[in-house]
Amino acid sequence: MQKTHYISLSALLILFLTLLTSLPVCANDPFVHNDYALELFNRGEYEKALEQLQKAYSFFPYDETLRKNLAVTYMYVGKREMEANRYMEAADYFDHARELAPDNVVYGTMRGIALYLAKNYDAAKYEFERVRGISGDTVDILYYLGRVYYDTGELTAAIECWDKALALDPNNKAVREIVEKVRREAAVESRMGKEHSSKFEISYDAEVTSSLAGGILDILESAYNRVGSDLDYFPTARVPVILYTKKDYRNVTESPDWSGGLYDGKIRLPIGGATELTPQLRAILFHEYAHVVIHELTKGNVPTWLNEGLAEYEGRRELNPPMAELGKAAKHRGYLTFPALEGSFGAFNNRQAALAYQQSYSMVNYMIGAYGWYNVREILVNLGKGMPVDAAIKKALNGFSLDYPGVVVEWQAYMQKEFGK
Repeated sequence: MQKTHYISLSALLILFLTLLTSLPVCANDPFVHNDYALELFNRGEYEKALEQLQKAYSFFPYDETLRKNLAVTYMYVGKREMEANRYMEAADYFDHARELAPDNVVYGTMRGIALYLAKNYDAAKYEFERVRGISGDTVDILYYLGRVYYDTGELTAAIECWDKALALDPNNKAVREIVEKVRREAAVESRMGKEHSSKFEISYDAEVTSSLAGGILDILESAYNRVGSDLDYFPTARVPVILYTKKDYRNVTESPDWSGGLYDGKIRLPIGGATELTPQLRAILFHEYAHVVIHELTKGNVPTWLNEGLAEYEGRRELNPPMAELGKAAKHRGYLTFPALEGSFGAFNNRQAALAYQQSYSMVNYMIGAYGWYNVREILVNLGKGMPVDAAIKKALNGFSLDYPGVVVEWQAYMQKEFGK
């Protein structure tokens, strides 16, 4: 940020005295607004600083200092929107900054990243290519452009971008890890058949028949409607679905042996050799699609127990097997702690994983019954705003005078009543 210096010392003294007695007299002075904005900016009050600079710039739109300060402030407000997971709002602020400084590649790059995170892939791709035309290739631009290609199923183009990024920075660990992962995927997916529906694009191994793939698409469309109705959210971007042989699934995803599917931006399922649409397969499809909706509502800021619990809830409406591990835990109060269930289940053994999923489902099932879908959805929305889980629960359940530990206590009392001695 730069401060203007167009006023003499005597004028500054007069200005200072005037501000003390009658600020409205100088309300149209752009440099008063600029200097006040600078104070606000340095205190981290970016939105208020932006208001002052917008006023200053409207009075004196040809001043380069005001233009630069306004652009920088737009960027900082945009970054704050990004941190709150309001990606399209952030993209708008970065766009204002870019308009003020068209050759500044930082603003265009940030706008592209915000559009990518908002899943506005076409606009993101256009923005990254526009910035490349100004700056040439950079690691950041190539990394995110590769992500756009990857998320839209263009694996070869994604790998090409990341190879160029590695040529610029051979020691970049993040780029190297993702390109190695996607090379494994591309080697498998290159021989797959493809079909699509209005909301899903499916790739499937030769062991999966076209009729089975079509049936899976139909089930996913049903999941789209039911889960969307439950959570009052319907994603707009087409969801990639990949059906693997069990061997390819393990090689590509490096998942634990007990994993029957995962969602990492794409729904991945090990169903090679399946010949019919069983209730178990329907349950898995509803489960994995629920993760799509949960991820978009929370922007990925969700404890695993809530994520898996909701997915299990949707899957168990199709097939509800016994919960033996949870029954044992309830009788001896041998539950896993919920803080332990906030992170990945990937390191659990088979028994621990079974208990983790069953306990997560039980908690979510209790919450839906006790507090209603609306309040459970509000927890997800609060998480999507960047709140930690304890604050998200407390705000959503304020009408019940409950916080996170209080919900756990109520659930444990319910479990003791239902399953305890």
